[in-house]
Amino acid sequence: MKYPILTQCPVCNHPLHAIKLACGHCRTTIENHFELSKLALLSPEQLHFVITFLLNRGNIKEVEKELGISYPTVRGKLNDIITALGYDTRKKPEIDEKKVISMLERGEITADEAVKMLKQD
Repeated sequence: MKYPILTQCPVCNHPLHAIKLACGHCRTTIENHFELSKLALLSPEQLHFVITFLLNRGNIKEVEKELGISYPTVRGKLNDIITALGYDTRKKPEIDEKKVISMLERGEITADEAVKMLKQD
């Protein structure tokens, strides 16, 4: 019987690390400190949601229908998964390039400050 890989220690809840890989065919083993995929960090429920989302090609309406959940719930689950994968879900403010250029022309900001403002992602 195959078991899903554990990513958290069941005793102290700290991250586990893969240190040994083995071939089931020729019995070759490789030992090292291996990095797990970020997807391995998702719970089974989150992974099911990701698969459903991908199979529906990101169509939120179809995901709503298939899982029987609302649009806000789909968005909430997506945000939870994005966070679980280690990314920031906060919406980044849009930069008004014309406003930055106007501020620069009026001498309200320096060229360096304008460049920094325009480079914000």
